[in-house]
Amino acid sequence: MILGIGSDLCDIRRIEKSIERFGDRFTHRVYTEGERARSDRRAARAPSYARRFAAKEACAKALGTGLSHGVFWRDMEVVNLPGGRPTMRLTGGALERLQAMTPEGHKAVVHVSLTDDPPMAQAFVIIEALPA
Repeated sequence: MILGIGSDLCDIRRIEKSIERFGDRFTHRVYTEGERARSDRRAARAPSYARRFAAKEACAKALGTGLSHGVFWRDMEVVNLPGGRPTMRLTGGALERLQAMTPEGHKAVVHVSLTDDPPMAQAFVIIEALPA
């Protein structure tokens, strides 16, 4: 069963300007260490950061909280499964919210789709509950 759906569209230029203006202060506030390492390895950093930004916004929408009720930017991390498929690792308030919305006897699975077509980046997040 679907527990939540979220989508977000992000202007890559906006993220690029934030990185130029605020540097580490911005990236350390919004992104986890793993996300920063992955994005900083790329020649085109801004699109990578923008896709992750969109995924965090989409995930917060799928959780039904937005960035409030104890859900913070770094509580949602875009990670890749062994085959390369993206998903979200939730911690803190985001994980608490996910656990609260998951019916007893089920486990939550977070599906993520990321794309960009400069100057825009887009993400979709679907939270599904599967029988445990």
